[in-house]
Amino acid sequence: MAALSPEEAADRAQAAADAAREAAAAAQSYADQIADAAGVALHGATGGVIDPFVFRLAIFVLAVFVGYYVVWSVTPALHTPLMAVTNAISSVIVVGALLAVGVDLAGGSGPWWARGFGFVALVLASINIFGGFLVTQRMLSMYKKKG
Repeated sequence: MAALSPEEAADRAQAAADAAREAAAAAQSYADQIADAAGVALHGATGGVIDPFVFRLAIFVLAVFVGYYVVWSVTPALHTPLMAVTNAISSVIVVGALLAVGVDLAGGSGPWWARGFGFVALVLASINIFGGFLVTQRMLSMYKKKG
């Protein structure tokens, strides 16, 4: 088998990337069609009367179950990268919470409960980040040589 020139390798890589992009677009299109069909079916089955709170609660409950099974099926070797990702997500939550808490300082006049929830989110996300770093440090210390 002859070695590929850099130009041929780049062309093949570009073709593979284009094929992957087209496949992803097709998959997204199929997912959108399925979601639209499910929405129409649900609308027809309930007569168009479904409480948005119940809908959002159902999504939250499903997310809890999916998250539980995803986290518990992670192999031990991937726990440190998983903690790094959760720390990154929590840092985004901290930014949003700071925006919610500081809405008065930014010239807005948000309701008091939005600032309160923002403060609670800020505290909980900060605890999550700190705990994630502690767990990550402890796991990394398991790989250090003793001596």
